[in-house]
Amino acid sequence: MFIGRERELKSLEQLYTSGKFEFAVLYGRRRVGKTALLTQFIQGKKAIYFMGVESNAKQNLENLSKSILEYASSIAAETSFLSFQAALEYVFHLSEKERVILVLDEYPYIARSSKSLASTLQLLIDKNKDTSKLMLILCGSSMSYMEDQVLAYKAPLYGRRTAQMKLLPFDFQETCRYFSRFQGEDKALAYGIVGGTPQYLLQINDRLSIEENIKNTFLNPISFLYEEPVNLLKQEVREPSIYTAIITAIAAGASRMSEISNKVGEDTNVCASYIKNLISLGIVQKETPYGEKASRKSLYSIEDNMFRFWHRFVLGNNSLIARGAADLVYRRIEPQLSEYMGRVFEDICKQYLWKLLLDGRSPVEFTSLGRWWGNDPIEKAQTEIDILGEQDKMTALFGECKWTNEKVDLGVLETLVYRSRLFSYSKVHYYLFSKSGFTRGCMERANELNSVTLVEYRDMLKYDGL
Repeated sequence: MFIGRERELKSLEQLYTSGKFEFAVLYGRRRVGKTALLTQFIQGKKAIYFMGVESNAKQNLENLSKSILEYASSIAAETSFLSFQAALEYVFHLSEKERVILVLDEYPYIARSSKSLASTLQLLIDKNKDTSKLMLILCGSSMSYMEDQVLAYKAPLYGRRTAQMKLLPFDFQETCRYFSRFQGEDKALAYGIVGGTPQYLLQINDRLSIEENIKNTFLNPISFLYEEPVNLLKQEVREPSIYTAIITAIAAGASRMSEISNKVGEDTNVCASYIKNLISLGIVQKETPYGEKASRKSLYSIEDNMFRFWHRFVLGNNSLIARGAADLVYRRIEPQLSEYMGRVFEDICKQYLWKLLLDGRSPVEFTSLGRWWGNDPIEKAQTEIDILGEQDKMTALFGECKWTNEKVDLGVLETLVYRSRLFSYSKVHYYLFSKSGFTRGCMERANELNSVTLVEYRDMLKYDGL
């Protein structure tokens, strides 16, 4: 079952219908659905699909030759082209009079096995681009390789591509389409534990409860997700043990570079290098207070929900899980789920605000959203704001998000109003988001202020049609 990716498919279709030579680069983390997207796109079209293997040039050339010759003759062929250049020249020849798609999936495997492949492609593109009807797609999971060896200025193929697409995990709304049987709160919990990566979503069964799903996946030694973070890091980086230590430290609450360094036992410069790679992989994110650029205030958090959940609840309980104590481990996890979901709910609320903006229904036309933290000079204490978005120097949006079983009371609204006065905006709109609704006092005060929007989680689902 193929779900989502409408925007990406539309972009690929626009390239396809141009009728001229197109060269698209598609890349993204493993499991994010690149191959599924390409398979859906080429369905019913004249296309040669080839996936590289982590082998030598001879093996990859033989496999590519089979894919090309099977397309050209519709029968399995045992012969092979003498070189990658000969094989690719033949494809360019095939596409002289008709539209042909050539997909080179897992391109880094092919290029690493044949060091001259990028230069060969450069030569053939320059020679044939004005007369060819070929649509060439290079796809890869190695983010660093695709960015450094394909997209970068010094790469041989730089300047030849006509489009590039970085495939990201699904957002909350798209994720919910996988979970049609889950009720409201369970949709958010499912998103909170596996995020929006399609391969991880497929491990969740929406006919079962969240508790049963956690036990069947993360707390089950034979499940796909049980060792997935470790396995993925082994494929992406060297020294995965240090990366695992860094992610674990962040998941446990270490958010500043000095704190992470102390927990891991490595120099801050060493940690900074590893964290940079984790950021490029979409596993860790670096945040600075909204509107500021001071690196000293930077905080680090786990961006990928599956990694965050695994490192928070699974890694430290490995011994128990290996002995089949899933029930015991879940009893440890359950009381912490509400607190864990706090950051997830903030993310869901930001996505909701972006949707309002794109639909033309936001009272503040912000250009970005983020968190803010800093010093309150009156209280002489550190404080923070969940969501802040600026339209201009006069106008801004402030938001607070509460994922609790209690209704949000007047005190939460008054605190948000007070904190907004730490800034000099003259036009301010407030958003309060709640899982469980609002007290009468909070609703009455919101009506009096006439600049407050109260949003209950269930109403967010209705707005998204979920």
